[in-house]
Amino acid sequence: MKNLSPTALACALALACALALPGAALAKTIKVAGIYTQPIQQKWDARLHQALSRAAEAGEIEYVFSEKVSNTDYVRVLREYCESGVDLVVGEAFGISRDVRKAADDYPNVALLMGDSFGPYGTNMAVFDNYIHEPCYLMGMIAGAMTRNNRIGMVGGYPIGEVNRLFNAFMAGAKAVNPAVEFKVSFIGSWYDPPKAKEFAYAQIEAGVDVLYAERAGVVDAAREKGLVAFGNVNDMNKEENGSDVVVTSALWSMDAAIGHAIERVKAGTFAAEDYRDWTMMAKGGASLAPFYEFEERIPAEVKAEVDKARAAILAGELVIAIDDNEPKSTF
Repeated sequence: MKNLSPTALACALALACALALPGAALAKTIKVAGIYTQPIQQKWDARLHQALSRAAEAGEIEYVFSEKVSNTDYVRVLREYCESGVDLVVGEAFGISRDVRKAADDYPNVALLMGDSFGPYGTNMAVFDNYIHEPCYLMGMIAGAMTRNNRIGMVGGYPIGEVNRLFNAFMAGAKAVNPAVEFKVSFIGSWYDPPKAKEFAYAQIEAGVDVLYAERAGVVDAAREKGLVAFGNVNDMNKEENGSDVVVTSALWSMDAAIGHAIERVKAGTFAAEDYRDWTMMAKGGASLAPFYEFEERIPAEVKAEVDKARAAILAGELVIAIDDNEPKSTF
């Protein structure tokens, strides 16, 4: 796996084809490109990159990627990868959906799996988004039981659907166990600005919250300094963002199942324009709740029992957590 330019990729692929025995390695693997607008360390793009890296390590794919690609340059890079002979491109079309759809029309034999707020397109553009609202509901149940003064703070990036649905589910879970709970909701206007997120968290703490939902990096640091507990988002913030003794648990997002489905479809020649929503939810392994770690004994047994019961009901399809993309509002 290497971070190659599309031109270098074309040469590498040509050499691989020349050296391979007829029909040998190419039958086992497909060529996949990842295109990311953020550094691969940024946790949203990291979920895609890590899933593709694991598929490459397992010998399922040959993987190359480009990171920190601006929206103004994104379609050019996408088209170069399509020209170079990749079978599948994984990336994001937020804000440039029309241009990405035009590229899908121009390269009907290349499968596209793109993060997008709109639906599937044509015959070869499947879409996905971040649907971890179910474990967010479970986290909310725990938060609603742990707050001492019934005031919970929530700090997010932007009030868009993929964030709003997580906040709304968290709030619903907290209300389910504690109808008296209130919320302070803030958005920092950035996907990565830890100092700003920390300042917003400080302001919420000053307003009286005693539990925080850390949708963005920086909130955990504020919680640590002020002696509060927090709940994490997308990655395991207890282990990955210095959250020991602060982060009770996190709503985890995994793209392994979704990417595995796409790879299988491409190999079988059955890739189609699908919505991969279900592949990013709990039943198919795309979403889960992180371990409680050092909080295992601090969460009341009856609360953990209720969470386990709700989790089982979600997995069985008996409890459906609403997908509410409307912007959540503070209630105090």
